[in-house]
Amino acid sequence: MRPAIFASACLVTFAAFAALSASCQTENPAPAVSSAPSSATPVVSIDFSNPSLSPSHWTLILHPDGSGHFHSEMGSVAADSIGEMQVPDVNRDIQLSPRFAETVFETAQHHAWFNEKCESHLKVAFQGIKTLSYSGPEGSGSCAFNFSRDKEIQGLGDSFVAVAETILEGVRLEMLLQHDPLGLAKEIKTLSEAAQDGRAQQICVIRGILERLAQDDNVLEMVRKRARTLLARAET
Repeated sequence: MRPAIFASACLVTFAAFAALSASCQTENPAPAVSSAPSSATPVVSIDFSNPSLSPSHWTLILHPDGSGHFHSEMGSVAADSIGEMQVPDVNRDIQLSPRFAETVFETAQHHAWFNEKCESHLKVAFQGIKTLSYSGPEGSGSCAFNFSRDKEIQGLGDSFVAVAETILEGVRLEMLLQHDPLGLAKEIKTLSEAAQDGRAQQICVIRGILERLAQDDNVLEMVRKRARTLLARAET
């Protein structure tokens, strides 16, 4: 899945999310928590659906410390028909930066925990339905949209899509390392370009595969170099 081209009116907010610290480390790592939301634990989640993409559906659950869970489903569209490598269903725990999570939860609070209308109903290209949800001690709420007039809401949706892109690129790199090492050069170049322009965010979420590539003498030097550059970005 490649994110759609975002409306220029939302670029400032999108850039603000992209500029957040990419480091996924917490000062005091919290114990693992269930990915299932509860009223006692604040949780923000996004559900994304676009039948024309592969994967066609994914969900991301985020906790205040940056921990969370990602799940995606392939759908019926062949990835190679849209110029991509097919990714199987993904179901894994993730760690995003605490600063990113803080901004997400602040945005939820600013918008009444998503108890408001998000959809603009403007005639714009279909980017995918994004449903933002919050549950916690303050209550719960959700709103769904293809495109929102509100810059914060649109920027939040775009940034979650960019995080999902990073996770999926990480899965592609894992598959290529195992089955087609020569294909790594093209894929990591794609990731590097996406990271530079904000289409891929929170590079730290795929630190594991990048460290493996950076240290693997059996892959091309170009791949190792790009992996090291991306790791440096994840530390800033």
